[in-house]
Amino acid sequence: MSDTLLDALQYYGAGAATLAALIVSLNLGRRWTGWAFVIFVTSSIALVAWGFLQSDSEGIGWQNIALLIINAIGVYRYLILKEAPGTADKAGGTE
Repeated sequence: MSDTLLDALQYYGAGAATLAALIVSLNLGRRWTGWAFVIFVTSSIALVAWGFLQSDSEGIGWQNIALLIINAIGVYRYLILKEAPGTADKAGGTE
C-alpha cells in the first residue's frame, strides 16, 4: 500500500474528527450537529481503512468500527428524525 495514501487516510481521519468535535462543542443546533456527525462518519471510514491497511494498527481500525456505528446513530438522531427524542412527550404534558 502506498505510504502517501496511508498518510492521507491517517491525517484526514484525525483532522476531520477534530473539526467535527469543534462543531459539536459549539452547540450550533441540531442541523450543524448532524452534519458534524456526517464528518465523524467520514473520519471513521478513513481510520478504519488506515487501521487495517497499516501494519500494527488494527486496534484503531476496530475502535473506529465502533465509532462508525455510534456516529451513524448521531446522523440518524440529528438529521433523519423529525424531532429531538423526548420532545413529543413534553409538548402536551404537564410538569
